[in-house]
Amino acid sequence: MNFPADLKYTKDHEWVRVEGDEAVIGITDFAQRELGDIVFVDISSVGEEVAANEVFGTIEAVKTVSDLFMPVQATVLSVNEAIDASPELVNNDAYEAGWIIRVKLSNPDDVNGLLSADEYKAEVTS
Repeated sequence: MNFPADLKYTKDHEWVRVEGDEAVIGITDFAQRELGDIVFVDISSVGEEVAANEVFGTIEAVKTVSDLFMPVQATVLSVNEAIDASPELVNNDAYEAGWIIRVKLSNPDDVNGLLSADEYKAEVTS
């Protein structure tokens, strides 16, 4: 499994890449493996401010549907349009082409409370 050191992680298996006062969010390599073949991603929160730990959308795999949780309070700016036509991008490239949303962080310092790559790796491999 892949655990990029430049990202922050949640116990709910989302990752966050901070870019100034914005961030890109997706699900981890571990999460996409657990879900299996992803067939649909539904994000209906564009333009909305979503509190930390609240649901911002769902991700559907062949056998299950899972909620997506906002890692920190943020406003959803956009959705990765490429995954509408090709949701398998989340399986094939979870940390780059398979990103899910871009957000404006309400408080950029909030990401400091998320897990580091080593902490997340310990969480999922223990």
